[in-house]
Order: sequence, then structure tokens, then C-alpha cells
Amino acid sequence: MEPTGIVFNVQKFSIHDGPGVRTTVFLKGCPLRCQWCANPESQLPGVQITYDEKKCLHCGTCVRVCPEGALSVVERRVRVDFRRCDGCLACTRECAGHALGHEGEAKSVGEIVGICMQDAAFYEESGGGVTISGGEGMSQPDFTEALAKALRSKGIHTAIETTGCVSAEVFRRLAPLFDLLLFDMKHYDALRHREGTGAGNERIVENMLWARRHGLAVLPRIPVIPGFNSSLEDAAGLAALLHRIGFRRVQLLPFHQMGERKYELLNRDYAMKGVKALHPEDLTDYQNVFLDAGLDCFF
Repeated sequence: MEPTGIVFNVQKFSIHDGPGVRTTVFLKGCPLRCQWCANPESQLPGVQITYDEKKCLHCGTCVRVCPEGALSVVERRVRVDFRRCDGCLACTRECAGHALGHEGEAKSVGEIVGICMQDAAFYEESGGGVTISGGEGMSQPDFTEALAKALRSKGIHTAIETTGCVSAEVFRRLAPLFDLLLFDMKHYDALRHREGTGAGNERIVENMLWARRHGLAVLPRIPVIPGFNSSLEDAAGLAALLHRIGFRRVQLLPFHQMGERKYELLNRDYAMKGVKALHPEDLTDYQNVFLDAGLDCFF
């Protein structure tokens, strides 16, 4: 039986997730809890219920039909206990106001490959392909491995977006399967990294070093986050780390607010609410730190 994975989006005609025109496959599950995460629906590995209060009829049907008792009403808002929810979706089917939805769906490797191959002509013309993302692209290793091998067997360029925060065993098993690793580096300091993401960066740096030493194609990418790693001192520390590992190229990803609405649907607080988005023109001095350090730094 071919592996199945929990996928929460398949985005066609992506142009920011690797070279050319691409299809990006978003997998559920991530070991980090970044305060600025633009895809909070990706963090938990299973199916998640979403709730739009504006559509709610306050009828209580969802609470009554949930076989696991995972739903309740608190201050006229539906609350979901994701520790009890098993993703049966009984509540979403019975929601007359369509206030309840869900993120994540089981898909087979064959299903995903079939969707991706619909745009094979665009990949060939543009030098594009398929990118596995998340969450963490390596969070479902068996599915990721099978999907990468299936795509490569069809001559499709494969990339993966990774935090690098996975075990050395999983990383060394999966990383060589990809033509390109889009590798996030969030902070050079382990303590600051833990404060912002919930985990240190030791494993991340170790995996990045391994990929570099084994000649894999890696593009380090830095999400520039106000108050976390946006100072010129932070830029210098990151530049020094990447230079020490042996990289000469880095991409900056300015902070944006496109994921804010998702926190509301998941009934979660958003630590970055109201924080102003960044744009390339805001980061000229930041970029120059990398350029001065001999790194080809671009947006």
C-alpha cells in the first residue's frame, strides 16, 4: 500500500518556492512554534477544525454531534479541544451555518503526483517543478520520501522547504532526494532561537553543516522578523554563521501579516498582531550587512 500523508494545501503556479513555476505541496506537522508563523494550521500533524464566528448560528449542533466531546461553547464561541478531536468531521458536516471547516486531508502519493503532473508542461518551460513545504516538509518522512522518489522518477525537479529541525537520521535520509533545499535559518543564537520558536538551533546548524559538507544544493533563507532578528547586530551574527558554514548566497524573507486571519479561525492568540509588515525597501541596511560580508543577498 502506498503511503498517505496529511496535506492542507496544494498550491499551483507558485513562483516564490524555488525556481520557475512550481506546485507547492503543504504538509501538516512542524516541530517549531514560531511566534510569527504564517501557517499556524500546519503546526499540528492531524486534521484541525476551524471556526468562523461570523457564520455561527449558535445552535449547538456541533457540540451535540461530536462523538469525542471535543467541542464546547465558551462565551458564545465554539472551542475545539484538539487533544480529543479525532478529525472525524462530523461537526463540519452538521454545521448549518458553515461556520466550521477543517485544515488537513489524507492524500495518497499517487493523488498528489497526479495533481502535480497536470502542470508538467509549465515546469518544463520555466525550469520549475514541485516543492514540498509545511509546516516542516520532513515532518511526515515516509510520505515525503515516497513522494520525492515518485516525482523524480518522472523527471520533475524537486525542492523542499525545511526548518532543519528534524533528527539527523531523518534529515540524512531525505535531504539527498531533493534537487534543492530551501533551508530556513531564523537566528544565530541558540537561546534567542528557542525564545522565538520553542526550540534551539543546534540541530538545525548540525543538519545545515551536513548538507553543505555533502555537496547538496542549499539556499539559506532568513525570515526577517521585527523584534526577533531584525537588528543589524542580528544580521551580522547570521552572516557570520552562514559564512562559517561555507555559504555565499542567502535570501531574505521580509515579515508579512498574511497569516493573521488564520489565528482567528483556529481560536488562537497571535503574538505578532498589529506589528507592521516589512518590505525590501525597509531592509536596505540589513541587506548590506550580508553583502559586505561577501554573501550574495537577495529578496
